[in-house]
Formats: sequence, C-alpha cells, structure tokens
Amino acid sequence: MSDGYCGKMLRVDLTSGRIWEQALAEDLLRRYIGGSGLAARFLYDETTPQTDPLGPDNLLIFMAGPLVGTRVPASNRFAVCARSPLTGLWGESDCGGRWGGELKKAGYDGIVVSGQAAHPVYLWVEDGRAELRDARHLWGLDTYELDLGAEVVCIGPAGERLVRYAAIMSGGKDGRAAGRCGLGAVMGAKRLKAIAVKGTGRVRAHDEEGLTHSLRELLPQIKERTAGLHQYGTAGGLAIYERLGNLPLKNWRQGSWPQAEAISGVRMAETILTDTYACGGCPIGCGRVVEVREGPYAGVKGAGPEYETCAAMGSLCLIDDLSAIAKLNELCNRYGLDTISAGGVIAFAMEARERGLLDEGPEWGDAQGAIELLHKIARREGELGWLLGEGVRRAAEKLGGRALDFAMHVKGLELPMHDPRAYFSVAVGYATSNRGACHLQAFSHLFERVLTMPELGYPEVLPRDQAEGKGEMVAKLQNLMALFDSLKLCKFVLFGGVTLAPILTWFNCVTGWDLDQDEFLRIGERIFNLKRLFNVRLGVSRKDDWLPLRLLVHRRGEGGTPDALPPLGRMLADYYAYRGWDEEGIPTPEKLAELELVPPGTARP
Repeated sequence: MSDGYCGKMLRVDLTSGRIWEQALAEDLLRRYIGGSGLAARFLYDETTPQTDPLGPDNLLIFMAGPLVGTRVPASNRFAVCARSPLTGLWGESDCGGRWGGELKKAGYDGIVVSGQAAHPVYLWVEDGRAELRDARHLWGLDTYELDLGAEVVCIGPAGERLVRYAAIMSGGKDGRAAGRCGLGAVMGAKRLKAIAVKGTGRVRAHDEEGLTHSLRELLPQIKERTAGLHQYGTAGGLAIYERLGNLPLKNWRQGSWPQAEAISGVRMAETILTDTYACGGCPIGCGRVVEVREGPYAGVKGAGPEYETCAAMGSLCLIDDLSAIAKLNELCNRYGLDTISAGGVIAFAMEARERGLLDEGPEWGDAQGAIELLHKIARREGELGWLLGEGVRRAAEKLGGRALDFAMHVKGLELPMHDPRAYFSVAVGYATSNRGACHLQAFSHLFERVLTMPELGYPEVLPRDQAEGKGEMVAKLQNLMALFDSLKLCKFVLFGGVTLAPILTWFNCVTGWDLDQDEFLRIGERIFNLKRLFNVRLGVSRKDDWLPLRLLVHRRGEGGTPDALPPLGRMLADYYAYRGWDEEGIPTPEKLAELELVPPGTARP
C-alpha cells in the first residue's frame, strides 16, 4: 500500500450492528484518490435510483484523503457523501477541523455507514478498533453540549428531526460544519448521533525530504499572502463584494446596500472578535472566535460567522446587526443546520410574507423574527416550521403560484452567496455543479478577480463579464477542484499563491507515485464525470442545468453590476462541447471510454 494511506476503511451496518474492515486496492486509489472521489465510486456501485435518501439502503460515507494527517498545510479535512435528501441527487459536503486527521491516526481512510439502528447509537473508533454504543441519553443534545472525550462528528436536533438541510458538525464550539446537501438528516434517519475517533498512529510520507524542501519554500509565502484572511476571515471582503455587485441582497432582488460595512469581517474584528481559529495543520487560521458581551444577544460565544453566513443571514435578509447574525450562526451550529440553506429559506419566507403567501414569519430586516423562525425550523414546530424545514424548492412547490418565481435554488440546493450577474463563470458553475448550486466545485469567480493558474492556461485574471471561454474555464477548474476534494486539501491555499505544480509535488512526495500533470488532471476529470453519471442515472440532463430566472432576466439595477445578465445558454453549450458531453448534458460513450467509466443508465459497472 502506498504511503499516505492506511489502506483500509471501516464498514458499519447499523441494522445488524456488524462492523468490519474493507481493504482498499491501490488500483482503486490510483483512479479516485480518496475523499469525495473515492466516495463517488462506492455510492455509484452500491446504490440505485430506487435508493431512498432517508432509507436504510443509502450509504453515508466519511472519507479522508492521502494528504490528511501529513505535514501538507491545510489538509486536515474530510468529505461526507450520500444521496441527498434535499436534492435527491449526488450529495457532498466538506469539513475541516481535526476529525479527519484523527481518523487517519486511528488507522482508517474512511467509514461507510449503511442500515438503520433500532435506537440512537454512536460509533466509537480508537486505534483500529470500533464499537457501537448506546446514544439514547445523547439524543436531543445540541452539538455544543455533546462531549465524548474524543474528536467527534455529530448531529444536533435538526438532524434528528430530519430537516432536509441539516448539517454534520465537528469541533464543538469551534463550529466546523459539513453543511451542504442535508447529510445531517441522513445521519439522523440512521439514528447515528455521532462518530468519535481517537488515534495514536502516524501517517507517513514516502519522500519526507522532498516534502520538507517544497514546504520550506512555500509556507512563508502562504502565510504572507493570506495575512488578510487570517486577520479578517472570509467575511473581510464582504463590503468589497457589495460594491462589486457580488453580494446577494433581499433574496437576490436588490442592487446595493450600504449597510454591508456593518456586517463585514472588518467590523467583526473591531467589535466581537476575541480570537482566531485554525484547522489542524493550517498556517492560515481564517476561523473566527467571537463573544457578544452586551445587548439582546449577549452570551453568544464560540465560532463566529464567516462570509457565507454573514451574507445568508445578513444581506440576503437585510439584517444589519452583526451580533444578531452571530446569534443565528450559533443557533445553526448548535442545532446542526447549514447556514447557507437556512439563510436562503429565511429570505424566501420573508419574501413570501411580503407577497401575502404566508401570514406569519419575519419581515425584511427582522433579526428577532428570524431567530424565532430558525427555532421553529430546527425543531420542526408547527406548520411553518415543518414547511420550511423541507427547503426552498419543496416549500415553493407547496405554496405554489408566485412562490416558484423567487425560490432561489439549483437542483433543490439553495444558492451560495455569489452572484452570477457579477461573475459570469459562476452561472455555469452553479448550473453544472453535481451537488446543486455551489461556488466551490469550480471556485471560478476568484479566477475572474484575483487568482491565476498558468498550468491550466490562465496566467492572467479573466474579465468577469466576458462569456467567451468561460465554459471551458469552469470545466477545467471543476476537474482541479475535484482533486482538491479528493486529496482533502483546503482551497484557500490558492490565496497563498499555491498552483497545480506544488500540489502535484506534495501528492507524489506523500504517496511515492510519479504522476505527471496530465495524469493528475485526468483523475479529476474522471471523478467529476462519475458524479455526473450518478445524477444522470437519476434523470439529470440539460433541463436541470439552469438557474432561477431572477438571475438570468432581472438586472440588479444599481451597484457594481447594474445591467449585467449572464448568457448561460451560450456558455453552457461551450461547456458541454469541451466536456465531451452531448447537447443534453450526457457524457458521450467516447468520453466514458476515454475515462474508463461506465455508460449512463448502468446500475452497476
């Protein structure tokens, strides 16, 4: 077995209580690496279109990668994958903290959970041993209250109540979240409260000297170039995004909002910030630690909101009270809720109230009303709490009429906080992301603003309002980000000036392999296409690769991009052509043969 890997994963059948180890063949690792790439292979092979996302046959997969537990910076991460109860499609989420590294030290590259326990349980894993333990006394605890004396991933009450955008949380008050796609609800349906891991092992790199040499050159540069990210967190650029027209406002229908300064990372540093937080082995430390000491939200203490949360709970809902946003963030962390989807749902509810489709709920800017609504959603209280716990798409379908016009989602997943009218590549990225609307599966808007990647043919930043070449760029970057998500490497190292070449060097040094750049990128392309095949088998095609009309036909009207509208149809056609997919968005037999993948519609390879 190659260095960087434990060479085995843990299988757990909650229905029977059986636990066993499964060896990982090197050929499989060479084709899918780890993380979400390897998880995609197992999910494709062991589920079918009839698999119920909340049923016992769905797999819930926790997967580390070869870089996790090594000295590679910002690599202490893990993926969580399953069929999503929110979208019904490929579900994938990513999390930092320290749990991934602890899993590797305990002797496993991943954990695959199937079945459904008869009563709440948690899984204890320690140095190559694992057992299921009774968790009935833990059921109902929030994620800050749960303490098992180990590194833990767990769900809160929202996951227990099967809120369709429930998160899986890690790190207690550090508030690390595998938030997207509702995988906390999958964990809740399986009655699995937590997985606790402890390990004393060591993850070896094949070429420690070569790795040391590369890191000695790059670590000072990473720290220097990410100093602002450390000082102000991801929300440091929030006010700048507002001026550029990228910050979503009032459920994506407003063009400018001067109050953005009041909820930025800069304001946070001036007021409620008390410390910073870094995931294991990270030289950046973008995490926020906050404390609210006065006012109606006094007592909030722990993980602070990052950009996506400040935007989703703030500007999207026109809430300009940073302390209230910190409270909303804490509640999401405690209950175990995705802050992006939760903010999107609250904004949807505010607009539905404004338009007379709901007779209760908060109005625009009503922070206390948003907090009260969040409690109802997480607890599934009342008709409104139940309705909104289903997510924007299902809620809009239930309300009907005009609600469908302002249900902001792609494939059922609420939008992250970047506007395709400000960065045209984001339109293609949202439309084609395998998990639904996602800025991270291409990360392309940064290459229209500050980042370059000479190895992919982008030595300079591309104009953000240019359509030409964006389809190809998004496809290339999706392949690259599929590698990040399989290596389990944080994408923020890109801000430190890290490009493809050093990442490949780190990978080869850790594993002892000798991949070249083309081989490396081909693996990323294979992984992305396999996830697409998972969705194609479920009926996804071009009809689903679209955006809410508000982003395609409604101009922002003011601010940084008052008149821009992304020409998605043209960019999508270019994207399909570059990908080797047909005009309906289905990978062609020739492309599948090239990537050595199964044909669409095949239940088993």
